Amino acid sequence: MKDPFEIVETPLLTEKSMDMSGAGKYTFKVAISSNKIEIAHAVEKIYHVKVAKVNTMRVRGKKRHIGRYPEGSRPNWKKAIVTLQPGQSITMFEGL
Repeated sequence: MKDPFEIVETPLLTEKSMDMSGAGKYTFKVAISSNKIEIAHAVEKIYHVKVAKVNTMRVRGKKRHIGRYPEGSRPNWKKAIVTLQPGQSITMFEGL
């Protein structure tokens, strides 16, 4: 089994994700190879909460120009929106 910290790379702290945290939904950047079940178990183990639902999406990396060189791109990544069971919250997101 994978290490939970390899699956959940970092929380995403944006305006939209902070608004969703009031409804019990938290957003994370996760490993591309992980699935919904692995993400749910990793979040439960790291933050000691109960997960009700996980939604995932693949985000395409943006195209970038660096001076006169040919166009490159940022890497693709995966985002997970984790819904917790009622009454659960992650304290790290509160107060930001």
